[in-house]
Amino acid sequence: MFLIFGLGNPGKKYQFSRHNIGSRVVGELTSLDLTNVILAEPTTFMNESGKPAKSLMKRHALKADKLIVIHDDLDIVLGEIKIAKNRGPAGHKGVGSVIKEIGTKNFIRFRIGIRPKTGKPRNPEKFVLQKFSKEEEKIVKQVIEETTEAVKFLLEEGLERTMSKFNK
Repeated sequence: MFLIFGLGNPGKKYQFSRHNIGSRVVGELTSLDLTNVILAEPTTFMNESGKPAKSLMKRHALKADKLIVIHDDLDIVLGEIKIAKNRGPAGHKGVGSVIKEIGTKNFIRFRIGIRPKTGKPRNPEKFVLQKFSKEEEKIVKQVIEETTEAVKFLLEEGLERTMSKFNK
């Protein structure tokens, strides 16, 4: 059994923000017929994401290698995804909270790019809370679809094959 955990902030105000792309992927995954999977979106704010992850893992007796965290990543260009395991948070406070609470970084991450092609914005904390433009939203829909496909592929084929196929 896997716990697929889509990071984001609660409430309608943040629903379509850049920071909530992980939650949007989990929402898309609910339409699939997945077995042996728990889909979850924290109802806490991003920086407290680790507490509900730890609670769900404990409740379902899951080890860290059965955790998949899906989140935004400002180091990756919008439209790209990177799949990683056993990596530090690289400044992402939601991922940092998960690592702190569960006591390890040895879990799978789907890092979804939100960085503009022009480079990192000057004020990242403000940027991640903004909504995507209409043009960006077209790319977002494609990357959500690709991430959903990659998650399904991972569940069927394993991490190594998924990383080989989807990491560019």
